[in-house]
Amino acid sequence: MKIAYFDAPTGLSGNMILGALLDAGISAKELSAELRKLETRSSKFEGNYKLEIRKTKKCGLSGMYFNVRTNGPKHERNLSGILRIINRSNLSRSVKALSSKIFDRLAEAEAKVHGLPVNKVHFHEVGAVDAIVDIVGACIGIKKLGIGKIYCSPLPNGKGRIVHAHGLLPNPAPAAAELLKGVPTCSAGINGELVTPTGAAIITTLADGFGDLPKLKVEAIGYGAGALDLPQPNLLRVFIGEAELPTEHDAILQIETNIDDMDPGLYDRAIAKLMKAGALDASVRPIRMKKRRAAAVLQIMCRPEDKDEILDALFTETTTIGARVYLVKREKLRRVVRGGKKISFLGDQVKRIKPGS
Repeated sequence: MKIAYFDAPTGLSGNMILGALLDAGISAKELSAELRKLETRSSKFEGNYKLEIRKTKKCGLSGMYFNVRTNGPKHERNLSGILRIINRSNLSRSVKALSSKIFDRLAEAEAKVHGLPVNKVHFHEVGAVDAIVDIVGACIGIKKLGIGKIYCSPLPNGKGRIVHAHGLLPNPAPAAAELLKGVPTCSAGINGELVTPTGAAIITTLADGFGDLPKLKVEAIGYGAGALDLPQPNLLRVFIGEAELPTEHDAILQIETNIDDMDPGLYDRAIAKLMKAGALDASVRPIRMKKRRAAAVLQIMCRPEDKDEILDALFTETTTIGARVYLVKREKLRRVVRGGKKISFLGDQVKRIKPGS
């Protein structure tokens, strides 16, 4: 499964998310073509906007800057009006569903902080063309890149006050603060709005978790530039790649030998002695050797530091005069003993529960 991890040391916004996705591989032409699907007769979406997509630098680091320039005034809209635009468009069903889910979440947050029913909330900045483009565009980018899961770093909060349609607001904005409930955040000691309500709505709707970079084989990295000039790069970084299972891994020795001159009744004793010498596992399987001789393969798994004791037990308890020794990689579930039970985890997910011995 392909996953994306957003690293947000100086926060995120809708346009920074889109900038990062564009820098990671979405073409501007492809994005523009998809966004034009919003412009249908029934959707009544104003198409008099232009996309500004360009490379820029922040503290010497290159990133993609995305912005929406509009010619007309910003319109106030309620949730039903925005959803009407989305659902009457020619966008794919999955993009419509994801975009609608983000706006639903945003409307709930706005309703909570303003003390209004959801259907009575009128969006200001987030109801404008640029916010609709940011949210719908982010969903288009996620789908076009084939991303199945999204994770994000903890998010920083800025200091100072925010200029808003309602006047000066505390930082983070009340709607953003509501959206970030349950998300790990910290103070960045930076003046300015670092996480916008639009950015918070997108990431908290799409992200499967917040924390460290998960195990993945990175295929693409993108940088989305913000509008702030800060002492550190105002860039949102996204890592995109194939997820690796969150297994534990190590390397062990596999020791094996072919035996054709030993009483089969002695194998149980030999395996018991090998296990006592430190083997992790031992097994026997029948084979047919040259000249039609019936034989067996004795295979032992052990830690590298136990090799000498294992070989001593092997040469003492069996008739073999040699063995093959391989170093093999092992992927395994994380195992713990809890409450008299053996519990095996894949990441945080319980996969096996067995009685303890």
